[in-house]
Parts: sequence; structure tokens; C-alpha cells
Amino acid sequence: MKKLRAAVIGVGYLGKFHAQKYAMLDNVELIGVVDVNKENAKKIADEVGTEAFTDYKELFGKIDIASIVVPTPYHHEVGKDCLNNGVDILLEKPMTTTIEEANELIEIADKKGRLIQVGHLERYNPAVVALKDTIKEPMFIESHRLSFYQERGTDVSVVLDLMIHDIDIILNFVKSDVKHIHAAGAPIISGNVDIANVRLEFESGCIANITASRISSKVQRKIRLFQKDAYVSVDFAEKSIDIIQQDTSKTDGPLPGMISKKLPIVESDALEEEIRAFVESVNSKKTPAVSGEVGRDALKIALTVMDQIQNSTENWGKA
Repeated sequence: MKKLRAAVIGVGYLGKFHAQKYAMLDNVELIGVVDVNKENAKKIADEVGTEAFTDYKELFGKIDIASIVVPTPYHHEVGKDCLNNGVDILLEKPMTTTIEEANELIEIADKKGRLIQVGHLERYNPAVVALKDTIKEPMFIESHRLSFYQERGTDVSVVLDLMIHDIDIILNFVKSDVKHIHAAGAPIISGNVDIANVRLEFESGCIANITASRISSKVQRKIRLFQKDAYVSVDFAEKSIDIIQQDTSKTDGPLPGMISKKLPIVESDALEEEIRAFVESVNSKKTPAVSGEVGRDALKIALTVMDQIQNSTENWGKA
């Protein structure tokens, strides 16, 4: 099979890791890396053994696929140019800044026969993958994603930076339309919202309570799920899964009728798995698990959360 010709557009903190992963794949040829910072582009290009560019348009006609890892406000413009020039794209999350932009990219991809995969990396976290056959019709979910403050990522709110990961994971687990959204949050250090909480109520009856903060004194990435026959606790950072499950044969212990166990996790590199999945989707012409439509659905909820927080903040100011 012919090697796919790839490029990484934007090789800052995250983009350089995309470049490293493409460079190690046998079925991909990394044609170049692109960055508006010429020195940085050259530095990463030298590290992975490819060519440096400052204008991604120079690569059209030379590449088949591209990871787009530029700041979020440029996702739409760069994605649109790539799709219109025959390039399948892995577009970092959040997909775009507006639903209208997301819809336009999806429409162009459909019209041009191109593929969009959105970079919701946590879908490829080995802990999430391990839960594939365990989570069935959850009825209550509680999620916490807390981190120290870092300047990187503050060009968007914590909702689009961190919370959107858990929104996507929960939508994938619940598989039901959202009925109500109740959100609160505030900017603390940056000019955007730094801490947020949202309660999602689904048509299925499931309730999800999600908290995200980038001003925490500790790092935490946990999710707890309750369903008819089990309670599941996942620690993404520690890569551990604890399950308390119904077992009527167990009559002793602290929880009669229940059994406690740890679910094994197969170690893997989430970014490598994400990029491998993208390459496989392009080669097989199959819709990615995290398609443009999936990325848009997560974005729609995230933007609704941001609107509610903005309205609440404005109302406080009038009080």
C-alpha cells in the first residue's frame, strides 16, 4: 500500500508530538511541518527528519493528510483550505469556535469526499478503551478534571480547553440526547473562564455532573459512573479502574451481593493510537469514531455551557 503523505500544521507544544508520531509510522511519510515561527519549524523538522515550512499552502498537492494543531481561532480557516485542496484532516479540539464554522467544514468534507477526525484524545486513553464493554446505560456520572494554572491553553475557556474532553467521553457513554443544561463558572486568573461546572440531563434519565478547573492546587482526572448493576470509578491519571458489581452469589463482606474488582488496562500511547486510527480511517475510507459530527456535538454543548456562564456573570454584574 502506498504511504500516505502527511504534514503537521502548527508545531508548538502539542503539534511537535503529532510530528513525532507520524515520523515513526511505517505507512506514512512526513513531508513537512509548518509553523509561523520559522526557527521553531526548523527545530522540529530537524528533530523528526523532515522539511520546515512557514506557509501550509505550499504543501498542497504534496500531501494527503494533515494534523491541524494551530490555535483554535484558526481551525476553520486552515481546515477549510486543506479540505478544499484534497487533504484529509485530523483537527485538534475544540473543532472550531462556532457551530456555523463546524457545519461548514462538515459540508465541505462531504462535498469534496474528504475526511475529518477531531482530536478528542481521551477517546484513546487506555482507561476509556478498557470500559468499552463495561459501561451500559449509565444513570449518574460525576467527572472532575482539575489542573494547575498554565498560560498555554488560556486563549479559550476551561470549558473548551479541558471540560470538552469529558463532555465527549460522556456523550459516547450515554448515547442519548441532552434535555437540559445547567452551568456555572467564572474567570479567576485569565480573561476567560478558568473554573466551570455543568449538570447535563439526558433524555434517557441519566444525569452527568462535570467540573473542570485550571486553577487547582492539585491535578485530578477522575470519572465515576453508576448504572443498574455496577459502580465504576476511573482515575485517568493513575490509569486505574475500580468496579463494584452486582453478584448475588456473594453473601459476606462489607457489601453483600456485590463484588469488587479492578479492570485490567492495556498500556498504550493515546496520541499514537489516535493518529493510527486517523491513518486507518483514511486508508479504509471509513468514518472515524470521532468524526466531524461527533466533534460538533461536543462543541455545541460546550458553547451552550459558555453562554450560560456568560449570561450568569453579566446578571451578577447588574445585581
